[in-house]
Amino acid sequence: PLTLEEVRMLVQLFYLPYHHGALAQELLEHFQWLRANSLSVGVPATAPDACRGAWWRGRARSFHLLCAQTCRLHSRFVSAASRALLYDLHPYLWDIRNVLLAASAFVLWLGCQSITAPMVLGRDAEPWARRGGLFGELQALLPVGNSCDLFYHPPPLFPSSQLYLLRPLLPLDKVGAMACRGCSEVPLGQAGLQAQLSHAPALAARLLGPFLSLSPEYTFVLEDEGGPCGYAAGVLHAEGFLQQRDSSWLPAIRHKYPPDLGAGGPALGQDALEEAVLFFHAEPLAVPQPVLQRFPSLVQLGTAPRVLDVGASRSLALCLLSALRANGSRGVFCQVSDADRQQLNFYSKLG
Repeated sequence: PLTLEEVRMLVQLFYLPYHHGALAQELLEHFQWLRANSLSVGVPATAPDACRGAWWRGRARSFHLLCAQTCRLHSRFVSAASRALLYDLHPYLWDIRNVLLAASAFVLWLGCQSITAPMVLGRDAEPWARRGGLFGELQALLPVGNSCDLFYHPPPLFPSSQLYLLRPLLPLDKVGAMACRGCSEVPLGQAGLQAQLSHAPALAARLLGPFLSLSPEYTFVLEDEGGPCGYAAGVLHAEGFLQQRDSSWLPAIRHKYPPDLGAGGPALGQDALEEAVLFFHAEPLAVPQPVLQRFPSLVQLGTAPRVLDVGASRSLALCLLSALRANGSRGVFCQVSDADRQQLNFYSKLG
């Protein structure tokens, strides 16, 4: 059964409509302060603001701990609560879990950046655009808080106790790249990336190679108890990224994977390797200029087949879009083949 401390945490998350419990109030205060003072992060250790940067990181650790405790509470609640209580309260606790996954990853991302311009936030939304309570206040603090469609989605019919971790790709980090068809462990660390990719499956390079080479600062990783299970990658200025991809990254990857390589890849399977090599040597479709002018940023997301909780996928989208919005993006687009039913279904479920 749930412990007394867990029940106390649950009550504090949903205390009164206009009065938060201690846990909810602490989450909000940490997030507000961390967002408002993020410019102090990334300063040199010898600078006068070094102490302020250490203070920021200390509060960030406290915030991550509270988020992790709340996510564990969701998992424990699904496992331990009676069925009647579970189906009454799970939608609310599931919402909190999802928005905290995104908020925690966003704070981690702020700690990896040195944003030199004020954070760009959305205009004030109409009162009915946000829900009340802790969820609504956390939503308002995310840079994409006014994009209401991202926050309104029905909970799963069958609640899952699966724990998830969402975080940015970090330097010297090794994560699993999730291929659209199948899953293979691939080193994706920024250090030595080109050398690592030369030994990685070609399909993984097809999925994330240009993002990791040219825009690693907007890459996020979703993990469950089985390891990496999803990713979100983005580019702030897509026009320059696409030009650099076509002029430098594609020629290098074509040299690395020549057209006749398909006969030598039994590990991936003949069909998968040939498909990836053909993709590298095909001319990429041009993005119309009106699209680039209206939606200047590019995004790409994916999860492993075992991720059945759409809330985790939405959290991936939220943290990526929040990072892009914080640095000034005013719109995003993604490129999907009309024959790729899996990706089309994935993006459709995101709304």
